[in-house]
Amino acid sequence: MKKGMYILIIIIVVLLLGWTAFSYFLDRSIASPEYTVFEQKDGYEIRSYEPYILAQVEVTGTYDEAINQGFRILADYIFGNNTKRTDIAMTAPVTEREGESEKMAMTAPVVVTESEKLSMTAPVTESGNEQTRVISFVMPFEYTLETLPKPNNSEVKIVPQKARKVAVLRFSWLRSSERVAKKKQELLASLEQDGISPKGLPEYAGYNAPFTTPWLNRNEVMVEIE
Repeated sequence: MKKGMYILIIIIVVLLLGWTAFSYFLDRSIASPEYTVFEQKDGYEIRSYEPYILAQVEVTGTYDEAINQGFRILADYIFGNNTKRTDIAMTAPVTEREGESEKMAMTAPVVVTESEKLSMTAPVTESGNEQTRVISFVMPFEYTLETLPKPNNSEVKIVPQKARKVAVLRFSWLRSSERVAKKKQELLASLEQDGISPKGLPEYAGYNAPFTTPWLNRNEVMVEIE
C-alpha cells in the first residue's frame, strides 16, 4: 500500500471517529421525555409516558419537504421568534406583561404525525404526494403552559400532550419515507398479531440532530394503544 493511501485511510478513520464522538455526546445532551417500559414484546415495546408540552405546526408537502419545513418553523420559534412571558398576575383583573424573546434548549424527539391512514396490504409504500402532516417539537420540561414563551408565528401551536400508553418500534440508520412507512406497517402488523388495538395513526419520532452519524441515529415509530 502506498504511503499516501495509508495516510488518507488514517485521516478518514480519525474523521469518522471524531464525527461519531461528537454525535454521541451532542445527542446525550439533548433531553427527551421520560417513560416507563411496561412490557418488552417481539420487535417492539409498550411504554407509558407522563404529560409533556408540544409545539406543533401543520405543513403540506412530501414527507421530506414537510419535515424540513416544519423543522425550520419550529426551530425559529425555540431559537428566539417568541415573546417571553415575564409576569403573569394571579389576581383580578388577570393581566400579562410580555417581555423580550427567549432562546430555549433543543429537546427530542421531533414527531411527525401523518394525516392519512396507511394501507395494511403489500407492498408497503407511503404516498409521495403532497399531504398534510403535523410536525411537533417536545418543549423543555422546565416550562409550563403558563411560562412557555408565546410564539410570534401564528402557525405554531402550543399543545399539551396527556399521559398515554404507546407501542414503540425502534430502528437506526437513515429514515426515508419508504422505510418509515414500512416500520409503521411492521408495528401495526405486530399489534394486530398480539391482539392489541391502536388508537389513531402511528407517528414517526426522530431523536437526533441532522448531522448525527447514521449508525447512531435513533428512530422510532409509535402509536397510542388502548
